[in-house]
Order: sequence, then C-alpha cells, then structure tokens
Amino acid sequence: MENLNAQDLLRMIGAGTSLFYVVTDNERYTEGIVAQAAAGVKGAGSPYVWTCTEGFVLEGASFKETVEPLPALDFAIAQPGPAIFLFKDLHFFWGNNPFIIRKLKEFTVRAGSKVLIVIGEEEAVPEPLREDLVVLYQGLPAIADIKAYLESLKGRIPLLAQACAADPELVGELVVAAQGLYLEDIERSIGAFNQSQLSNGSEIVRVFFETKQQIIRKRGIMEFVANDAALDHLGGIENLKKWLERRETAFGLDNISAGTKMPKGVLIMGISGCGKSLFVKVIATRWRLPLIRLDMAIVYGGTFGSPETSLRKAFRTAEAIAPCVLWIDEIESGISSQGFKAEGGSASRVLGSFLTWMQEKNAPVFVAATANAIEMLPAEVLRKGRFDEIFYMGLPDEKAREEIFRIHMKKQNVDPSGIDIPLLSRLAKSLSGAEIEQVVKSAAFEALADKRPVVEEDFLAVLRGTVPLSVTMSEQIKNIEAWAFKRAVPASGELRR
Repeated sequence: MENLNAQDLLRMIGAGTSLFYVVTDNERYTEGIVAQAAAGVKGAGSPYVWTCTEGFVLEGASFKETVEPLPALDFAIAQPGPAIFLFKDLHFFWGNNPFIIRKLKEFTVRAGSKVLIVIGEEEAVPEPLREDLVVLYQGLPAIADIKAYLESLKGRIPLLAQACAADPELVGELVVAAQGLYLEDIERSIGAFNQSQLSNGSEIVRVFFETKQQIIRKRGIMEFVANDAALDHLGGIENLKKWLERRETAFGLDNISAGTKMPKGVLIMGISGCGKSLFVKVIATRWRLPLIRLDMAIVYGGTFGSPETSLRKAFRTAEAIAPCVLWIDEIESGISSQGFKAEGGSASRVLGSFLTWMQEKNAPVFVAATANAIEMLPAEVLRKGRFDEIFYMGLPDEKAREEIFRIHMKKQNVDPSGIDIPLLSRLAKSLSGAEIEQVVKSAAFEALADKRPVVEEDFLAVLRGTVPLSVTMSEQIKNIEAWAFKRAVPASGELRR
C-alpha cells in the first residue's frame, strides 16, 4: 500500500492485524503516522519506541533492560494490551536469527489488543514471517496534507502569511512546489525563507526546488542535471519538435509545469551523438521542470542495495521531486533482452519493477528514455502504452546540418559571413550533430591559436581529417536503421504513419 496514513493504519489495526512491516526512508514521518494511529486506539496511549541503543522509550521514560532484541520482544509479549510497539532497528537483527523470528510469531499468537510495527528502508522480510505480517509502504504526504500543513505554518510564520496575503494563488503554487517533500523538509525550507527575510512568493518556490535538489544529492542514486538547453539549440528533428509542441497544446504548458496534466513519456533511440540527450534537456527546459538523470549502471552497481531495491529508491526519489522529467540514459544497459535471459533473477525483477511502475505511477513524472541499441530492449518495454511514442534519431540531413553549423558557430562567436555553410553541410554528409559541433570547436581553436578570425579553410581542414562514427561503425548503424524503419517514428523527414 502506498501513501500510508494514520486512518489506513488504524483501519487495519481495527481489523485485527497485529504485525506490520513498513518500508520507509523517513523514520520521523512514519513515527508520526504511528503516533497518530495510536491516539485513535482506545486505551493504547503513546507507542513504545524501540532502538538498538536505547531499548524501549515511552514518553521520555527508558527501559534499559530492553536494549537487546530478544528481551525487547519478551517485554512486548508480556505487556498488557492495548499497546503499540514501534521497532526502528529490529530489521538489522532478524535476517538469520531464528529466535527473533519465533518470538515475532509468538507475538502474533498472543497479541490480543497489542500491535507490533517494524520499520526499515528495504523490503527485506524473512521468508518465514511473510505469512504473519503485513508489508506496507510509506508514501509521501498527500496534497491535502501539504496544504493543511502550509496553512498551519502561516499562523506561525508572519512572513509566509504576508506573502500569501499579497498573492492569493501562492498557496496553490507552494503546494505544487512542495509535492514530494516530507513535512519537516517543507518546514525547513520555510525556515530558510523566514531567516533570509524574503518577501517574494517566487523565492519560496525556488527554495522548495533547491531543497529537492539537495534531496537528490543526499540520496546519491540519481543526478540533478543543471540545464539551460533551448529548442533553438537543436537543428532538424522537426517531427520531434512537432510532437513536443502538440503535447504542449493538448495538455497546456501551465498544466504540465504544475504536474496536473502530464504525458507519460517518450523513448528516443538512435546513433550516438545525434541529439537524444539534448532533446531530453530541451523537454525539461520547455516544460519548466527539474531534470534528474538515472544511470542504469548505478542501479546494478550494488552501492544502494540490490538492483531492484536501487530501482525502487530511484523511482521514490523521482516521485519525491515530481513534477519532473526522469531521464533514463542508455536504458538498454540495464533493461535488455540479453540481460534478461543471461542473468535471470535480478534482471527479470528489475524489468518487472520497471514495467509495474510505468503502468501504475500516479506521480507527475515524465519518463524520457534514450537508447543506442533499442533492439536489445524486451518487447514488453516497447509495447504500445508504455511510452507515448518511440522515435528514431538518425544522422542529420543536409538542411539540419546547416542549422547545426549555424548553432555552433553562434556559440563559438564565429562570424558566418564569408563562410559557405551549404558547402560545409554537403562535405559533412556522414557526420552526426556532435561531430559537427567538434568540427566547429576545432576550427575556432585553430584560429584562436593563430590569433586571427576563423575562415572557411579552417573548417575544410578539420573536415578532411575527420573520420565519422558512421564510417567506423557502418554495419551496426545499418542494423539499427533497419530495425527502426517500421518500428519507430523518424525524428525528422517524412512521417511513415
């Protein structure tokens, strides 16, 4: 169950469930939910909270004899009900300990009106206990909770109240900006706003987004991409540009930016260096959304647990930052038909987790996946409905090459007058966009080294010495193009459907 709240927990307790395991990455927030539920259980009072350093603590009183897990469980079994016991560290001990597992089973038999709740960051429940406990997932605060909390903060923080009074729509904007933050993160952000004496509502929104960036950096599993890409940085790919504009027209740019209406996602395949990554950045810029990048190599690296656990953490982080663009770079390196067949267990679970999340996600997360070898992806990923569209981005045509030359000349402050750009475009027939960019940079460098303006011969000299990727990897590129011909929409040129 996602987005666990006190009402849900209280309902399950009332139905007779006595043993829970809550997957959470925020102990404090979950403890608050448990305390709220405990207040609704007649006669329970505050919950007993157990840690491996303090043992049980109840309203400030410590029970030092319960520091070890087994005495703590004996204590919980012996207490008269009704009572609620929250174990914060028990999951570190129960994996290979048959005594703890047996004690927990005894608790369920003898619980009566008592409830035992274990919390942890990973869904690592010993197999013998799965039939005895209910696994829950602690989600993020709902929109109604965020709005109510902001209203309460207005009563305590005069500057926030003043800013909201000056702008009647500010509360709604803050609720959108705060989606994905825990309540303490919201209070911390407002506290920073209060201390810096900011009176502009947009500054509070900016502080919320900075907090989200810090969350990404702390969790480490994904990268926040600083981004200033614009649509005029892209040459050619008119079909992709049209797709982007039609989505903006259909959903409304303001709705997309606020996360109230969001397309599902797009998969862009093609030759390396043709602008796949740049287009993803343009999407985030145009839609005024933060861009976070997931590297599938990190998912399989083991730093953040098993691959499926790492992927779940990545998805939770994306939902925490929502509305946002989630960029899955080189998706085939982590979700491939070859890996699925070769690795079996973890690869199939990663695939299952990805497909389930794509199908069921409710958070406004736009998934932009890029792939160099889309033929490696399992058919389940490519099924219609997973993504809004699948595009193939090939080598730029002559007109697109001219645009790309002009774009990069402008970036390098190269005067295009006196340079035959159509000639350069024809000579660069087999070059990708990235290779054209490098041609312009190299020509500009040679002129800079000679302390003179850039001339046409500088470009011609660099072009003569450039061996394009399309030549060195011609067979692989032909295979990619053949695969994509009837399976993907071309990013530029005439539409086939």
